[in-house]
Order: sequence, then structure tokens, then C-alpha cells
Amino acid sequence: MDSTLLPAAINGDKNALSVSAREHISTFNGSRPGAFSFELAWAWIVIIGAITWAKHMDTAWASAIAIFLVATRQNVLGLLVHDQAHLLGYRNKLGDLLVNLFAGFPLLVMTVEGYAQVHLAHHRDYFTSTDPDFLRKSGKDWDFPMRKMDLFKIFLKDLSGLNTIKVILGKNPSKDNPVFIRRHPTPKWVRPVYMLTIAGILTYTGMWTTFLLYWVLPLLSITQAIVRWGAICEHKYNLPNASVADSTPLIILSWWEKLLLPNLNFAMHPYHHFFPGVSFSLLPKVHEIFQKEGLVNEQNVFHGNLAYLKYITRTKQKAASAVET
Repeated sequence: MDSTLLPAAINGDKNALSVSAREHISTFNGSRPGAFSFELAWAWIVIIGAITWAKHMDTAWASAIAIFLVATRQNVLGLLVHDQAHLLGYRNKLGDLLVNLFAGFPLLVMTVEGYAQVHLAHHRDYFTSTDPDFLRKSGKDWDFPMRKMDLFKIFLKDLSGLNTIKVILGKNPSKDNPVFIRRHPTPKWVRPVYMLTIAGILTYTGMWTTFLLYWVLPLLSITQAIVRWGAICEHKYNLPNASVADSTPLIILSWWEKLLLPNLNFAMHPYHHFFPGVSFSLLPKVHEIFQKEGLVNEQNVFHGNLAYLKYITRTKQKAASAVET
């Protein structure tokens, strides 16, 4: 197991900021329903448009493109559930219900309430023995640097659906963690009624084949690989009690990467942990403030997914020497 810390891209944490900078960022706290609603609506526009276009074209290559596009937006739906877990989408009493109906339930195994139990515990108990994310991702599949072939095999399992059960079980709330009470939880009867309603609509319209091909197939395969990559980019695991700065890469994506694999600024993950009350839409502004304060080690920032992929697949000897220099 490799215990080498990441080369820290951020000097310190939020406490290293000046008082004025912290006060400025404090104005970002709270829900941003406009940005949240836009991303939610755009995700569904892309999904519906891609499926409609593929069915119209009726070719294998169009179906393949549509399946990929749907998978990227399924990932966006999951990220929106994540933001709602922090109440950064909607704070009214219907907030969790709306996000469940249009983002959580469509992913079949995800709810805002269930995800919040796991994720908020991760924030509270970061990289300790009671951090459910840290426990789930402490193992050889999360030990980096890793040989390219070994990483390829893991992604192949994701694409084939072989890792799906493991991923689903890992996202279930742990009974060992105290429950985080939601102020306005979705009534439990809503989910089965929702599922039965969808099943009835699919049966009535004869669209089961479309649903299985363009929704279930990407959800069990390509989406899992995208989620895997997102998790790899969140943190370097197997580092007990590590700080956020020493275990969380800062990855700045190019415009085409954001277009191809939109991740709602999730690659700016250190800032999310420093300021979990700030919406994904404002994390770039937080980054600008840290830069102005001289707290960003630019040589340790990864510019693009490929740069981080190269870092985590180099030999352990090279990775260690890179950190030392």
C-alpha cells in the first residue's frame, strides 16, 4: 500500500485565508436554486434529445453516442443529489422531494436522504475509522499509483457491470453512523409509488426496450466507470488521518473536458471540503480568491484529467521522487 501524500495544491486550509477573504466567501454560503435548476433541466434536455435523436437515426453508432451522452448526464444527476445532500439546491420543504423525483429516483438506487447519511459522515469524520467513504475505498482498487493495466482492468469491470453490486452496497448508509436528520425528508411511500408509476407508463407505451437500452444499460456500465473516475479524482485514499490538502487533488479542467464529461466543478474538490456550504457553481470564484491570496501551489495543480491520470499511473518510485522534489 502506498502512503505517499499528494503534492498539496493548497497551502493550508480555509484558516490560512485573510479575514476579508473568509468574509467574502461566507457570502457564497447557501442554496443556489437557479444554477441548480439550470443544470437539472439541461441534463434532462440532453438525455431526452439524445435518445430521441438515436431512435430517429436508428443506427448502431447513433445509439452508442446516445448511450454515452445519457451516462454523462446520469453522473450529473448523481452530483446534483450530492449538492442537495448539503441543501445547496433547494432549501424549501419540497427540496429533497423534487431532487429525488428528478435526480435520485431515476438512478434507481439513490435517494437524497440515503446519500446524505454516507456523505455527511465523510465530511464529519474525514479519513478516520468512522468515515464510510474512506472505509469503502481503502483497498487495492484504490491504492495509487497503480499500473495502467491494473487500472484498465478495474474500469473494464465497471463497464461490464461486474462492480455495480459492490458500488450500490457501498453507497448504502451505515448503521454504525449516527443518523443525519433531514428537516423535510421525502415520505417513504413516494419511492415505490414512483417506481410503479414509471413501470406502468413504460408498459402502457411499450417503451421497455428503449428504457433498458438507453437508461439501464448506461447506468450499469458507462456511468459506473464515470463515477469511478470522479471518485479517483476526489481523493487519494489509504491515507489515514490525512488532511484535505494532502489527500485531495486540485484538477482544473479545460472547456472541452467540461463539455465531454461535465462534473459540476467537482474536480475543485479541496474547496468543497473547506466550504461545504458553497454551491458547485461558485467553487471557481473560491479558487480565484485562493489564488489572489497566494495560497495555490500552481506547480501542484493538475491541468486536465490526463495530467492526473499520468500522475496516478506512474511507478511508485517516480511518484515518490516527484513529491520529494
